[in-house]
Amino acid sequence: MKHVSHTSLLVKNGMVYIKGELLRKNILLEEGKIARITNAKVDAEGKINAKNMIILPGSIDPHVHFREPGMTHKEDFRSGSFAAAAGGVTSVLDMPNTRPPTLTKELLDEKGALAARKSVVNFGFHFGSSLENLEEIKRVKGVASVKIFMDASTGNMLIGDENVIRKIIEASRIAAIHAEGENAKKAIDIAHALGKKFYLCHASEKREIEYIRHNGKENVFVEVTPHHLFLTAKDQNKLIKMKPSLKSERDRATLWSVLNDGTIDAIGSDHAPHTLDEKEAGDVYGVPGVETRLPLMLDAVNRRRLTLKRLVETMCENPAKIFMLKNKGFIKEGFDADLTMIDMKLRKKIRNDELFTKCGWSPFEGFELRGWPVKTIVNGNVVFGDGEVRDKVKGRGVEVHG
Repeated sequence: MKHVSHTSLLVKNGMVYIKGELLRKNILLEEGKIARITNAKVDAEGKINAKNMIILPGSIDPHVHFREPGMTHKEDFRSGSFAAAAGGVTSVLDMPNTRPPTLTKELLDEKGALAARKSVVNFGFHFGSSLENLEEIKRVKGVASVKIFMDASTGNMLIGDENVIRKIIEASRIAAIHAEGENAKKAIDIAHALGKKFYLCHASEKREIEYIRHNGKENVFVEVTPHHLFLTAKDQNKLIKMKPSLKSERDRATLWSVLNDGTIDAIGSDHAPHTLDEKEAGDVYGVPGVETRLPLMLDAVNRRRLTLKRLVETMCENPAKIFMLKNKGFIKEGFDADLTMIDMKLRKKIRNDELFTKCGWSPFEGFELRGWPVKTIVNGNVVFGDGEVRDKVKGRGVEVHG
């Protein structure tokens, strides 16, 4: 793929997703923004013929672990953003459980500088919480959320004191919480008592969903992951092991049913790479997923398990709304020029040797899918196309309202 930047770029003849419909439109991109959406002929410095393609808003992955700083042998902002771009993702929100964890404004700023030098897609951050950093939480600005770990995960960030959890939720614009089973119920009850709404990461089981539907939907945004939608406990092995763990077929069926009825608000990959050697040797949890998240869900659309409208809501619009990302999630004039071009007829298999993630493997290796991103446009620049990632232009930090 030629590494060429354009001050203006015309994406023409594509079927563009606008307000729930696919409309044949031309999109003029100028200076990183969507300048015009029109049926008229428009001149531009660069042109892309999107005939037979659908054009979606740039996909936003609200839940990734790019492992930088401290664990860059697994992933870093360069390799992780390459994987994101190849997966049709234009913006990612990175989690704080790195080494050291992102618990201070200074560490947040350092992480942002690393991403700005390396990432080819746009990036934002969830801020970490601990028993001691409440004052840091109060003073930090521009983060997507404050992450609370009520269950163990990679890194030592577990918080069990409910009074501390209550104070963190009160001090945060919005909290993103890793809370499983009974802890998910506790989080909902705390949020309800405070009159606050939070983001529940990776819901995985029927009992969580039932409690949410009967007691707490007004207090919780619900995320689900592809590995909990497509795999069950029967698939678990040394490689395919994560937290929350894979559940039963009944749990998986429940997630699909509520994904379609609107109970689920977002699909995050929980991209959590470890090397194959680490997986084989030790008790590590997590799987890569930023690169395969959108293709898996596009295949589900082709199989009529999901509507295109729900895909766009959960993977583009809602993440932008929930985390208040300015000018993201929609194809609108004046919004950022982040687009994902899709070939819904393209059929191919997920292959480990074709992945961009540094860890080099996927739990979905061998899955044959129909519907793939073929070009990813970030801030008006093509960063993925023809199977290659372009790294000459870097992404930007997302702007968070509030």
